Formats: sequence, C-alpha cells, structure tokens
Amino acid sequence: MAEHQLHPDDRTLHGFFSRGYEPVLRIQSGDTILASTLDAGWGLEQIRPDRQRARHPKIADSDEHGHALIGPVWIEGAQPGMTLVVHIEEIVPGSFGYTFAGGWDHPVHTGLKLTEGESDVLVWTLDAQTMIGTNQHGHRLRLKPFLGVMGMPPPEEGLHPTAPPRIWGGNIDCRDLVAGTRLYLPIPVEGGLFSFGDGHAAQGQGEVSVTAIECPMERVRLRLEVLPDLKISTPRAWTPDGWLTLGFGATLEQATFTALDAMLTLMRELYGLPGRGQALGLATALVDLHITQIANPALGVHAFLPHDALMVDTQTSSS
Repeated sequence: MAEHQLHPDDRTLHGFFSRGYEPVLRIQSGDTILASTLDAGWGLEQIRPDRQRARHPKIADSDEHGHALIGPVWIEGAQPGMTLVVHIEEIVPGSFGYTFAGGWDHPVHTGLKLTEGESDVLVWTLDAQTMIGTNQHGHRLRLKPFLGVMGMPPPEEGLHPTAPPRIWGGNIDCRDLVAGTRLYLPIPVEGGLFSFGDGHAAQGQGEVSVTAIECPMERVRLRLEVLPDLKISTPRAWTPDGWLTLGFGATLEQATFTALDAMLTLMRELYGLPGRGQALGLATALVDLHITQIANPALGVHAFLPHDALMVDTQTSSS
C-alpha cells in the first residue's frame, strides 16, 4: 500500500463540498494520506489582539468561506452504495489554537444571552509533546486532537457549504474520532472525493461555545479503504471502547432517532438479533446517547455501545 502526501496550498485547499471539483490526488483503496492542515478559518498564524492575522490568500480571492479543507481525494473503485472506511492513524496538532465564545448571533449565544458585545477569545499555546494546552489566562488542559470535518460531497451538482454535517460525513465534530479509531461513511459519488480539515485540539461533547480549540494540524495520517459489500445509510465509527452511530437533524430529537435507529441496525448485525424490538430492549440497558454538537446547522447526537456491553462472543471484522 502506498503513502501519499498533501499540503495546504492553492491546489489542495477548498471551502465547499462539490462533486464538480477535480481530485487533487488519486489513490488505491488501502492507501494512506499524510497531510498537514490549516485551522478552519484559513489562518497562517495565531490570533493576536493588536492586528488582523494572516490567512491563506485563497480565501480572500474567492467566495470560499467555509472550513479550509484539503482534497478532494479520489479512491479507485469507490462507487455510490459502497462504504468508505477512514482509518485515523495519527493526529498531531500544530503549535497554536483559539476558542471564540459569544459575540454573534447563534442559537447557543441567544439562549445564553451572549450575543451582544465582543467575543471572548481564548488564545492557546499547544504542546504536541506533552499534549497540554495553555491559554493566556494560565488555564491548562489535556489535548485530545481530532478532525472536525471528514467527508464527501452530496450527489447533487453545485457547491455545498461545509458547515452542516451530512450522512456522507462533513462537519461531524465528534470528539471521539481520535487517532486509533475508524469512521465508516456511505459513499455518495464515484471516486468518493474525500476531503478533510477543521482541526480541533480539544472539545467537549456538544461543542458548546460553537467553537472548539480550533487549530491547524501539523500531521494527519489517514488510511482510506473501500468496502464494496458493506451497505450503510448513516455514519458509524469504531473506537477502542465501543461502536458509535451518528445522527444529524434540524432538532436534537431528529438527530437522536437517526442515531438510535442506526444503532439498532448495528446491534442486529453484531449480535444476530431477530428484530428491532429486541434490539431496542437491549439498547435501553446498554446504549448511551451523547450530544455530539449543538454548533452546526444540523445538530448531532451519537449512540454509543461498549464492546463488552453484552456478555456474548461479539467478535467483529477488523476491516
């Protein structure tokens, strides 16, 4: 299997999802991508209070104001109806990050009465060796880096914003998708046209300030694999602790039902259950629901099933 390198530049950076974009790289299923990324806001340096920070010139020269994404990558053999597995092998954050809180019109800020005035900005120094972040007020915390955006474009023509997560991935913002996990996505278009970006150095479940610790990534290693025979309709992920299924919707209720419905399907696969009712009966004892994020135009909930939840042989494929 080959390893390919990508860097953020005029050729690889884009701020929409679109099946019309030419791929910047063509790979075989099982190949690995080694890349660095900009932060979501196209920044080239840390935020400073005394001046505007430098951002990549491509954002100033175009209407692309979504997340700064790398790609798209064409995976040979990928066809609609198949599944793409993103093996997240390594994620190393850059040296700086930032968090905004309040100061603009958003449902979270409105609900908390924080729309007026300037945003509070936490400016973070990130140490990838110790995995500790420190802000200008001396607050220190452990880093748990992941990519907020990993996904493929909708099958419809045109430019599609990066902000909402979709069933083909995108702005999922799930804090559990760290190194050592696998993300499973239904493939919407030929070749997949996979893109990624939006580094987060740390984030709680919910992304409650509408931003995480936004950061560039010094190094990201992703292995992309096509599974022709696995048919899924919504994203799921394998982690060392358990499986999770992801749901998105205009409301948390809609997102919850999507995530739970997908979990019932997964439990039937894992345990050989005869029906959804039995799966739901077990789920009420075994499955936890988490709010993935309340920051994006489509809200996110994920259902989590520990590997050892049911005391039976649940050996599953390592693919």
